[in-house]
Amino acid sequence: MSNAKSLSFIHRFEPGTDAGQPPLLLLHGTGGDETDLLSLGRSLAPRAALLSPRGKVSENGMPRFFRRLAEGVFDEADLRFRAGELADFVEEARDAYGLPAPIALGFSNGANIAAAMLMLRPKVLAGAVLLRAMVPLATPPAVDLAGKPVLLLSGMADPIVPEANARRLAGQLREAGADVEHAVLPAGHGLGQADLTRIEAWLQRQRLAAAA
Repeated sequence: MSNAKSLSFIHRFEPGTDAGQPPLLLLHGTGGDETDLLSLGRSLAPRAALLSPRGKVSENGMPRFFRRLAEGVFDEADLRFRAGELADFVEEARDAYGLPAPIALGFSNGANIAAAMLMLRPKVLAGAVLLRAMVPLATPPAVDLAGKPVLLLSGMADPIVPEANARRLAGQLREAGADVEHAVLPAGHGLGQADLTRIEAWLQRQRLAAAA
């Protein structure tokens, strides 16, 4: 059941049953929509509020969060604009639903815009789970991510995201002060049980930290 209000992004909202848990901002991959990650989010965080927007960019009819010029080549001007637009929506949704800052859980295109939001609008997110993310900005801005928790999960056999690129993203986030956990799993671009196990354990640690 969705309790979505009319806001600047088409989205789904599911309230949580434990106000002490950080909400999850669910960001789908190319061709997904606002329903794609709801079941995953609910299984990983059964009592958390879920906020899941649909990307506004269309690529051959497939929703995305920002434009790309080719696979792995981003339109950075559009990415910067869309990251700001999405950050504004998160603030709008926080006011509408009475939410604290969320943890982003993004896959592929959704993970890339979450990484861009960390670099461009860091106060919007409490942390991030970046699944199959790559470096979003050729020259990242100076930003203070001191202590912000980030889980980055990469695939050893990912045909889209080179391992070196993912490691560079992890390094950029660490240099900005983020508390980064980066794992390269025996997987491709898709998600598997190893991802879910890692995410669940990481989210549990964030819940315990928030309750301390």
